Amino acid sequence: MLAAVDHVQLAAPPGAEDALRAYYVDVLGMTEIPKPPVLAARGGCWFQAGAVQLHLGIEADFRPAKKAHPGLRVTEIEAYAARLTARGAQVNWDDNLPGHLRFYSEDPVGNRLEFLQPR
Repeated sequence: MLAAVDHVQLAAPPGAEDALRAYYVDVLGMTEIPKPPVLAARGGCWFQAGAVQLHLGIEADFRPAKKAHPGLRVTEIEAYAARLTARGAQVNWDDNLPGHLRFYSEDPVGNRLEFLQPR
């Protein structure tokens, strides 16, 4: 029986780790968490905020997905959107999900991220 989502894995091109750290830590406010040594040798980085974990793995022939994305629930969504905008990230509001405030953004390698808050 499924109990919870442990993490979401996203991909990134080789050499993108510094840009990913700048975005996920400085822009989104997540904390980088250590990867096990055997996995760290493959590159990439892992981030966490509360119970949410995002793992960014290196993919040699990386292409960001056009539709696939994690949906990240946030609190104080307007303030969070302002934080992203102030740090140079694009925020695209979308009002097509009834009962929710939500926007989309992209990380520095083009991964689509959805941020939402129930009304």
